[in-house]
Amino acid sequence: MQFYEDIEIGRERAFGHYEVTREEVMEFASKYDPQSFHLDEEAAAQTHFGRLSASGWHTCSMTMAMMVENMKQEKSAGLGSPGIDHLRWKKPVYPGDTLRCETEVIEKRRSQSRPEMGIFKTRIRTLNQHDEVVLEMQSNGLIRTRDPNGGD
Repeated sequence: MQFYEDIEIGRERAFGHYEVTREEVMEFASKYDPQSFHLDEEAAAQTHFGRLSASGWHTCSMTMAMMVENMKQEKSAGLGSPGIDHLRWKKPVYPGDTLRCETEVIEKRRSQSRPEMGIFKTRIRTLNQHDEVVLEMQSNGLIRTRDPNGGD
């Protein structure tokens, strides 16, 4: 089990494999982001995307799915997340793309008000099969400490 004390600043991970399908792009968009360039090939062809593209929110969801799958393998004392500080959609995601993730722990600190918990910040990048970054964000994670009275 990984606790706050086990997290190392600079630790990098690479994981995930997510194949983006046309059907899933359109299903997600029809429910959550019904803009024409996510739903209609002809309309998308008239935009700067040039063809049907996934919603940025769908890209976030696919990234989260890969992260959760990775978390199942790592077994940590995670307590969720209070949110993200930075999110950028760097390139469009298209049906047929295969996505993967890279993460790096960039900072950590013990909670002042909750000594049983630590907070860490991770830079997350989602890349396509051409190693192009399609999403970049910084996420804050909460994790239990092994010893609420101990040091880092």
